[in-house]
Amino acid sequence: MSIILDSSTKVLIQGITGKEGSYWAKHMKDYGTNVVVGVTPGKEGQEVDGVPVYHTVRRAVEKHQADASLLFVPPRFAKGAIFEALDAGIKIIVVTAEGIPLHEMIQIRKAALSMGAMVIGGNTTGIISTGKAMMGFFPYWLERVYKPGRIGVMTRSGSLTNEVTAEIVKAGFGSSSVIGVGGDPVPFTRFAEILPFFEKDPDTDAVVMIGEIGGTMEEEVAETIENGIYTKPLIGFMGGRTAPKGQKMGHAGAIITAGKGTVADKVEALINAGALVADRPSMIGTLLKQTLWS
Repeated sequence: MSIILDSSTKVLIQGITGKEGSYWAKHMKDYGTNVVVGVTPGKEGQEVDGVPVYHTVRRAVEKHQADASLLFVPPRFAKGAIFEALDAGIKIIVVTAEGIPLHEMIQIRKAALSMGAMVIGGNTTGIISTGKAMMGFFPYWLERVYKPGRIGVMTRSGSLTNEVTAEIVKAGFGSSSVIGVGGDPVPFTRFAEILPFFEKDPDTDAVVMIGEIGGTMEEEVAETIENGIYTKPLIGFMGGRTAPKGQKMGHAGAIITAGKGTVADKVEALINAGALVADRPSMIGTLLKQTLWS
């Protein structure tokens, strides 16, 4: 079993005829993802690796009944593309674009919640149900990084994801689903909103969370554990440990403000809630063994 995405999910790709869209459409299909249709305005009638292309999402959905959409579009077009997918009834949308204007991100999140949809991103590498399907760009061909297993992963950092999942595999485990929430300041879906899916998944035994400085998502995870919404083991790792207060580090969301969002704040909240926290990626495997094999 997987969360959010599996091999039966019918996937639409917006921007499929572009360089990134066409490249990853092929890799997604090779991995087993059920890519059924693509959309690029003005390109209807074309095909990309056997996938038909339409002008609009609505027309594509009418013809192929897609369940989920992956966006390969520039930030300035992201809002329009997301709303087009939402209006067509798509309930799972993954957004790779980085730097979507803050006010637009707030509007998009509000609209998605009101429509019962899940938008993941922006600035995400995507989601992967390991061994089954993916929406985004993952080096799935590296089994030392993406080996099927029973550990869920949710992450703010694309750069740290491969390192952490490799440590999970090295320790003798594998991943069930990996969810990249993205590094922008207002993620469309937050960690605490993903945890209930892992809680209900019988094929996930524990979750590894890759956090960062800035924001309050990790503290929200601690509250979710304390409130009994998530009860399985959770291992946290925080990037940006040496960043000074007020310093922006890479991601737009990784900035400490008003005395909140520091690694110390997050670690304290998680430990108080009963989670384990790794000081470095190489400790994650040890902590998983400690909590699952003891």
